[in-house]
Amino acid sequence: MTNPIEALLAEKGVLLADGATGTNLFAMGLEAGEAPELLNETAPDTIASLHQNFVDAGADIILTNSFGGTRHRLKLHHAQDRVHALNKRAAEIARAVADKSGRKVIVAGSVGPTGELLVPLGAMTYDEAVDAFAEQIEGLKAGGAEVAWIETMSAPDEIRAAAEAAIRVGLPYTYTGSFDTAGRTMMGLLPKDIHGVVDGLSQDPLGVGANCGVGASDILASLLDMTEARPEATVIVKGNCGIPEFRGTEIHYSGTPELMADYVRLAVDAGAKIVGGCCGTSFQHLAAMRKALDAHTKSSRPTIETIVERIGPMRNKVATANTAETSEARRERRRGRA
Repeated sequence: MTNPIEALLAEKGVLLADGATGTNLFAMGLEAGEAPELLNETAPDTIASLHQNFVDAGADIILTNSFGGTRHRLKLHHAQDRVHALNKRAAEIARAVADKSGRKVIVAGSVGPTGELLVPLGAMTYDEAVDAFAEQIEGLKAGGAEVAWIETMSAPDEIRAAAEAAIRVGLPYTYTGSFDTAGRTMMGLLPKDIHGVVDGLSQDPLGVGANCGVGASDILASLLDMTEARPEATVIVKGNCGIPEFRGTEIHYSGTPELMADYVRLAVDAGAKIVGGCCGTSFQHLAAMRKALDAHTKSSRPTIETIVERIGPMRNKVATANTAETSEARRERRRGRA
């Protein structure tokens, strides 16, 4: 398998991934309850515009419109028999935008959770999960995706199933968890343990990390744990644009372009090699992030206190307490007191 991420990292040092798919598609006309993946066939120009706007903002990596592209998610929209076609089309649209950009832009095939629980908590077996992910990734590969981008995961066994599927299909892969429950994923995975989830598989990931979650401060705290656990790893962080707020019936995100620019600087200082935005991150936010990345020289590793001071309070209170205790223990150990 080739490693397009390593090649581009060697050239640029740190890569900028794109921003939100869902948030921006809602702004572009997607209705609540609609499956974004269906737009690959019904409104391909809209999806091409989404990718083009991110490329114009400076993204080095664009994610295909295929997050819910397994048969388990598509069956909610009676499209479970169109897995290959919808994912192939998603990758083709992104590929066409990347190919005309005039520079190297990596097309990453977005692979989200199935929405099912694996045995023994649910009815889906591990092998069934591998098969479902392989079906999706086959389509993404056929359409021109260079990497399987496994994201927003909670269960270690589901991450492993998706990774095994990517290996079966012959596509290199990355994976990210969503650490949104007391500093862990919903299924209990800690940020520091993200690296070992696929140990023993025949192919290592190109990168691992975190996306979505609670807010920018919280995901930066997770990043500190991940980079401390394995400093040499290619770590991905793709955080939400501030905190979601309801304004009437609509959700707005509190992050400004200035806040997301500072988030990029802190992420680089904390050791991230790929930085992007998740929910709420618009094209304008990403352009500010690109500008900040290009102008930034890596500085000293931030503390939790620095992150909170510059980005705002952490929303995951248990995570705050746990991380603060860990930071204090580290400081004491450096002083020879522990």
